[in-house]
Amino acid sequence: MARHGIPFSCGLAETLLAEVGRVPLDALHHDVDAICRAADAARPIAERLGLTPPVPHLAGFTYPHVSTLGAKVVFAEGSEPNVLPCIARPEDIDHLREPDDYMASGVVAERLATLAELKRRRPDAGGSIGHLYEGPVTTAALMMGSDFFMLPHDDPERAHALLRFCVESAVNYAHALTAHFGGTLKPGPRSIPDDFAGMFAPDQFAEFVAPYWDLMFQKLGATTRYIHSELLRVDHLPFLGELGVATFDPSADQYVTPELLRDHCPVAFTGRIQSWHVHNNTIAELQAMYRRIAACGPVSISFYMKSVSEEPKIQAILDVARELAP
Repeated sequence: MARHGIPFSCGLAETLLAEVGRVPLDALHHDVDAICRAADAARPIAERLGLTPPVPHLAGFTYPHVSTLGAKVVFAEGSEPNVLPCIARPEDIDHLREPDDYMASGVVAERLATLAELKRRRPDAGGSIGHLYEGPVTTAALMMGSDFFMLPHDDPERAHALLRFCVESAVNYAHALTAHFGGTLKPGPRSIPDDFAGMFAPDQFAEFVAPYWDLMFQKLGATTRYIHSELLRVDHLPFLGELGVATFDPSADQYVTPELLRDHCPVAFTGRIQSWHVHNNTIAELQAMYRRIAACGPVSISFYMKSVSEEPKIQAILDVARELAP
């Protein structure tokens, strides 16, 4: 039986904004006119669904930090951005250095300029150039590509050196960007998104993941710890309790179902209906899926609308979500 009192979130995906705004997906990262047109075009959909209408904002972006370290970000026309590794061989790790000025490195200066113009044009605009950081394993993998996952076997000392660099630089970047906007990164709740961490089996996870999550939380002054990771298995879940994580967000994790999390996760967890679930299932199936997830006891459930054609399905999910909400 579905549990009542579960908060939910429903968002309008960037693909939907691009569709209704009739703009290429990549334009939502750099074209102020396209950003404003897309957000305004999506407003009637949000109002029909009873959701908070979107404000103009730069499209979600997870790579600002890694771009400052030398990884090239490619904005292919009509597509999501992609990253090209900057570490060609293990020896390159010995020469890694943080930039003198994070705000003038990688794609950061360009995105700051776009954001400033957007805010000048639209005072109601959102104020972010992207995630402050990725987790240490994901950052290392973006910098080195798939070769990174062999490094703990072939050269564990350099693997540790790269992971330490990823943590230190992410923390320093977060402080620099916060200061740029006139703030201070004070102790508080912190979330680490580290999708690739589950590539390591539990024995390696204990050496190459858990200590660096702990270090990153410490250096960020985390008073409450949250983890987002999409490849963890049941055998990884005890680490969440050992690290004092408050809530685990499995997002699109294909290895842990809501039922497995209910039975094995030592900390609170979230639930999600994925975009492919919305695409591939009927209204009745999606409503039943929401109730099944809710019965497993997540602390919240999220879902997103990716295309105009999905509106009837999203409305049906919202009907159940609101029925089961606090």
